[in-house]
Amino acid sequence: MNQLEMGQLDMRTVATLKGLVIDGVNKAKSGHPGGAMSSMDFAYLLFTEFLNFDPDDPKWPGRDRFVLSAGHESMLLYSMLHMTGWLALDELKRFRQLHSKTPGHPENILTPGVECTTGPLGQGAAMSAGFAIAGRHLAATMDANLFAHRTWALLGDGCMQEDVTLGAASLAGHLGLANLTWFYDKNRQQISGGIERATSDDEEKIFQGFGWEVIKIDGHDHEALRLVMGSAKSQTRPRLIVGETIMAKGSATMEGDHETHGAPLPADERTKTKVRLGLDPAAEFAVDPATQTHFQRRFADLRANAKSWRSTLARRIETDAAFKKSYDGSFGKEDFSKIKSTSWPKDKPVATRNAFGDVLKNWADEVPNLIGGSADLEPSNMTGPFAKKVGDFSKANPRGRNLAFGVREFPMSAIANGISLHGGLIPFDATFLTFSDYSRPALRLAAIQQCRVIHEFTHDSFHLGEDGPTHQPIEHVMTLRAIPDFYLMRPADAIETQIMMQEALKLHAPSAICLSRQKLPILPLSEAKAEEARKGAYVVKDVANFNMMILATGSEVSLGLDAAGILEQENPALKIRVVSMPCWEIFAKQPKAWRDSVIPPACKRRVSIEAGVTLGWQKYTGGADDGLCIGIDHFGASAPAEHLAEEYGFTPAKIATQIKNWLV
Repeated sequence: MNQLEMGQLDMRTVATLKGLVIDGVNKAKSGHPGGAMSSMDFAYLLFTEFLNFDPDDPKWPGRDRFVLSAGHESMLLYSMLHMTGWLALDELKRFRQLHSKTPGHPENILTPGVECTTGPLGQGAAMSAGFAIAGRHLAATMDANLFAHRTWALLGDGCMQEDVTLGAASLAGHLGLANLTWFYDKNRQQISGGIERATSDDEEKIFQGFGWEVIKIDGHDHEALRLVMGSAKSQTRPRLIVGETIMAKGSATMEGDHETHGAPLPADERTKTKVRLGLDPAAEFAVDPATQTHFQRRFADLRANAKSWRSTLARRIETDAAFKKSYDGSFGKEDFSKIKSTSWPKDKPVATRNAFGDVLKNWADEVPNLIGGSADLEPSNMTGPFAKKVGDFSKANPRGRNLAFGVREFPMSAIANGISLHGGLIPFDATFLTFSDYSRPALRLAAIQQCRVIHEFTHDSFHLGEDGPTHQPIEHVMTLRAIPDFYLMRPADAIETQIMMQEALKLHAPSAICLSRQKLPILPLSEAKAEEARKGAYVVKDVANFNMMILATGSEVSLGLDAAGILEQENPALKIRVVSMPCWEIFAKQPKAWRDSVIPPACKRRVSIEAGVTLGWQKYTGGADDGLCIGIDHFGASAPAEHLAEEYGFTPAKIATQIKNWLV
């Protein structure tokens, strides 16, 4: 086949892919055809000529990663996956329908070939930086050839306007992620109109300032695209390809029209566009076998490459014991049962943030694929000893496992999601609990994607003191509990902190470990009793024939124990059980028999204590006639922690008084 015939087949295949986009959006009566059509030339060439993958295994570890940050262009990706053979045509016909594998925005847990869930603009770009970090680290620590894969991302105008994109780009440039390439489909149109209404950024200056290589091209010129994409392996830093494109490229009369961004093409436009593209206007979801064959023209080479990769991997595993141990630790069956426990003196109070730091430092050797860092709060989050032990990940030292994220909470957590989704590594990040507000969109998306990311949130209550209400979390614990499939952990002492960290390792979901600044006593429990914390809630003080329960988390567990002692001493008729509830979500998954044994339904007199909003505790305390919820339903103030505790009633004596007044 000569070059002219190849070019003609290219155009026919691109037209076929655009036809699938048009038909999918039309059948669903909703969707985003315009951007998918303007991005199609890049995506087509990427999948057919440059992306390295195994046509028979979407999860092959040696594959390049493609991230569709402009997730509204989902029909573009679905059309590629159909032509690849991973997605049935019937699924394209069920676009945006219940139980289909083609939801409105791509979802990694539903569709083979989708690396991450995107849609909230910019998060895909940030996650792609996480993929690139993971790839660079594994290449440096295991095998530079086996992990030589690249990460590609497709961004739209909206992605480029999101702060999370720019934060991730700044860090990616600083880290010199030469295995990362972004294609910016600059079609200059969005839902409300032209981008000139909202932005006049010079992305070339911005990204060059971040340390990126920036190349501007005609995003519809296949030869220009081939030239720049083909040189990706020679990158020495991350690259931004700015593709100047036309919205709805190929449509009959609506090229450049923002109305094509978020709505199906009108019927007449759809017919005329298909004619212009050389497609049968009467046929829907039509795929000429010749175009699919052309799309798959590289598959024999891809299969041979994947086979060779697996042979190299098998040979290394067989001949290199150190490599085998490292590879199995990252990609084999996980076993955390042999992790050595950290111990603390029973009679010496320990801030749970310090306990986290102690465990993290010990895990540096125990869990060698643990990677992460803090948002410029190492001395406060206690991640400094880990950082000192493992070294910073950097352009010069990709073997390092501490990530100096800087003050970039949202990009930090989104990047951690990308590291998790890449596979082979267990990421964590850290900041103050109140700054979880900045990370929240990434926390939510992590839960949707089932990302195992451990989030350390310290300074978990007004007890941080002098920094005042801007830094004192009030509603944060409860709002994080509101995220489905997200595990909020608030341990009561150093032992519970270690246990919750161990449980977080086992999850295929994100977790947040909320930790105290102030020192907390080690609970007076046997080792066997303390192990019950793994069930999310357990009895820490019991008495026969108890007639009241105190339910608490974190720093308020020891407070509840002291208050119970005061109450029972003053009124021997009161017999109080105290329950620590470090993780509601784990507790909710326990058998009913365990849940009822810890919080018996028959005991209606219940008190909850938590240094945060009371909204939500009614789930366990019952209605106003039965339960008392002690907390803080107002913002804090700037003062030493002990003064605030006295002011807000969080001392044993004042807690006891509140309970006595309620009992009257």
